[in-house]
Amino acid sequence: MERTLILIKPDAMQRGLAGEVISRLERRGLKIVAIRMLKVSTPLAKKHYAEHEGKPFFKGLVEYITSSPIIAAVFEGNGAIKGTRQTMGATNPLEAATGSIRADFGLEKGRNLTHASDSPASARREIALFFGDMPPTAWKRDTDAWVFE
Repeated sequence: MERTLILIKPDAMQRGLAGEVISRLERRGLKIVAIRMLKVSTPLAKKHYAEHEGKPFFKGLVEYITSSPIIAAVFEGNGAIKGTRQTMGATNPLEAATGSIRADFGLEKGRNLTHASDSPASARREIALFFGDMPPTAWKRDTDAWVFE
């Protein structure tokens, strides 16, 4: 089973879309193994966006992610990373596939509602950042046999 981190960002929180995001991922067949609401600190934001440090938009990313509470969650399932990213849609909502979260609810790249890990290595790093003090919970869902081979 693969795990991925998702963040429901400030714009989605302010617009009341958290339940929609979580619901779509669960309906896709993914299982929540950790979830928390938090106000991201500046140091955590800088660690999360470390790969963008020095770029012109870095300061804006940090200000944005720290502007409102977010929901961080770990979802689990076969192909969780790819499936989550398909469900979210392309980073730019105007290029996202019809029916994806970003296509349905977004218009601008800088307000694209969610974050999803892009690789197993990123998922491990990001899960540790947001859940290091609260590791994901392994559990068996009765429906897993109907979702995963």
